[in-house]
Amino acid sequence: MFPKIKVKELRPLNLEGGYLIDGFPSAGFSSAIATESMIHTSQFELAGIIDSDIFPPISIIKNGKPNYPSKIFVNDELKVGIFSSYLTLDQSLHKITAKTMLNWAKKHKIGLIISSIAVKSPNENDDIIGVGSTESARAKIKNAGLKVLEHGTIPGIPGTLLNAASISGQDVIVIIFHTDGKGPDFNSSAQLCVAMSKLIPGSTCDVSALQREAEKAETIIKEAEEESHHLKDSMYM
Repeated sequence: MFPKIKVKELRPLNLEGGYLIDGFPSAGFSSAIATESMIHTSQFELAGIIDSDIFPPISIIKNGKPNYPSKIFVNDELKVGIFSSYLTLDQSLHKITAKTMLNWAKKHKIGLIISSIAVKSPNENDDIIGVGSTESARAKIKNAGLKVLEHGTIPGIPGTLLNAASISGQDVIVIIFHTDGKGPDFNSSAQLCVAMSKLIPGSTCDVSALQREAEKAETIIKEAEEESHHLKDSMYM
């Protein structure tokens, strides 16, 4: 049996020509932390739930209320959706997760999918680089003032999005940003948020608020990852 990921929308959505941001942590926490921070510093509202029988059975408690660990948040005014998740998925699930994202984007006629990946670098001032799935996506990277990656390797969900979208013609941009890899890296989260705001007209980054939210997000994501490992160990002992 192939794993299935279900997307349950909680209200009608109009994202035609808009944006979808990949907030699944597939190589480190920085991407998930940055997108979680963006949700809480901009006008995003809960719009859907992402769930699967293959996901760890975890509830995230916030303000006394249970929450699914993977959800969809939408900013209606900017036409931006975010696939947000506290779950660090096994690499065997990266392809099906990316496929689910692409199918959802096609359903809602999304214009551009934005994903990201962190690269360890001692120099936090290194330029942010972008990779595009199509010629139009690469043009958007240049128009935003970002450099285009000419040679390299992109793993995980971002890499799968690029490959599949290059065949289907869907515009996908993967932002490559830099982190020192030492604990909560607020600078890299801010870098990513600023880069995304250059690609999404009308979006902004409240860096001071982002730093506060990033610390909270990292704590929850790490707790969810630890609980997932404990569950996995007990299930297969």
